[in-house]
Amino acid sequence: MIMEQLKRNIAIVCGGDSSEHDVSLRSAQGLYSFFDKERYNVYIVDIKGQDWHVELPGGLTARIDRNDFSFVENGKAKLFDYAYITIHGTPGENGILQGYFDLIGLPYSTSGVLVEAMTFDKFVLNQYLRGYGVSVADSLLIRQGYEELVSDDEIEQRIGMPCFVKPAADGSSFGVSKVKNKDQLAPAIRKAMLESPEIMVEQFLEGTEISIGVYKTHEKSVVLPATEVVTTNEFFDYDAKYNGQVQEITPARLSEDITRRVREITSHIYDILHCNGIIRIDYIISKEGKISMLEVNTTPGMTPTSFIPQQVRAAGLSMTDVLTDIVENQF
Repeated sequence: MIMEQLKRNIAIVCGGDSSEHDVSLRSAQGLYSFFDKERYNVYIVDIKGQDWHVELPGGLTARIDRNDFSFVENGKAKLFDYAYITIHGTPGENGILQGYFDLIGLPYSTSGVLVEAMTFDKFVLNQYLRGYGVSVADSLLIRQGYEELVSDDEIEQRIGMPCFVKPAADGSSFGVSKVKNKDQLAPAIRKAMLESPEIMVEQFLEGTEISIGVYKTHEKSVVLPATEVVTTNEFFDYDAKYNGQVQEITPARLSEDITRRVREITSHIYDILHCNGIIRIDYIISKEGKISMLEVNTTPGMTPTSFIPQQVRAAGLSMTDVLTDIVENQF
């Protein structure tokens, strides 16, 4: 019993208010299976709107007290020592939950409020990283209610066809369209605006798509092997991601030089943003070897078949050890 009391209480915080709520629950199950239960008391906390609850043994749940993120188990109030955030979308990927945890003084697995808010808004992030010399696709921002400020002709001339229309601030699985001609712009914009009031129209980059994980602690910097994403779909959409319509090759089939450059850029972006925990960065590599960043994902998927667990295995590491490294780095 004394040992139980000495173990840190870890909350795997999942759910959220975006279309990716259910994907987040799958990530939470994955993380739960990876965590070292000998070392930690691990609980899954599902939050959606005002309903925050923790899953207890025997299929029971208890309400989370939002004053201090505590709950009652067997008549005793329990506090968490650490929150592992695996929400894809709001409020766990855009700084809102991070601000709450900062206010109550609870350490968490992601970057801070500013970085989360910035990486969540793809348009803002692209402009920011471009200032540091990171190559990104050209893009335009369209805000709901101000659609007429950017004409279809302007999009065609500036961004070119085909192009991508996607929510500027949300997860990356819903509301994305590949637009091949001007007539398809209006419906694509409407579709994206169902997910986010701000959308971005982004230049289409031809090349090999890869995704690569990285995390750093006081002791080490770990850039994982990249995953090459090969899909017969128009792009890496929801079906490709979650319904297996994709081939994922880890490590990616890249030359030594490109591999080295991708690793350097990935480590550099992590440092520019002053990230915390494990992040995943997606790139397109052109035939000429130009490496362009697509997006930074600060709460990457954590199901056993997700990219990060695949990459950790390919690196000869164990997810259990990686998670322990990330948690203990903040104590």
